[in-house]
Amino acid sequence: MKRIIKIYFAAPITNKIPNLNLYSKIVKYLSHYGNVLNKRLGDRKFWKERKNKKFSEKEIHDFDLKLLLESDVVVAEISTPSLGVGYEIGRAIERKKPLLCLYNKKMEKRISKMILGVHGITIRPYRTFTEIKSIIREFFNSL
Repeated sequence: MKRIIKIYFAAPITNKIPNLNLYSKIVKYLSHYGNVLNKRLGDRKFWKERKNKKFSEKEIHDFDLKLLLESDVVVAEISTPSLGVGYEIGRAIERKKPLLCLYNKKMEKRISKMILGVHGITIRPYRTFTEIKSIIREFFNSL
């Protein structure tokens, strides 16, 4: 029996609602390749509930880190600089997890040189969601 791949999706989620439409599409597409452990990043209901519920920094850190460490693969959308996503990428690299970083080609100048300079991870620009799907398909086929 084939083992189901556990996927962690990292994306900037500052206090405002992020690029939910894009995240939702990415999460849905990633689901073709395995179990996305943190599907909530693409869920409007989660963001509405998040506004009404307060979580401590420790609760957020511990919950997300548990999912990240439990994952087999990490996919990160890095178009918007984020300390949290950078931290998650660092932890994934530390654990030698296969890692795909996607960024919008229009934002190329804002992408951290620290991330671009990492050897052994996959970093790809995109212009359209069709390109994202192609990049994800190529990444998972290479695993």
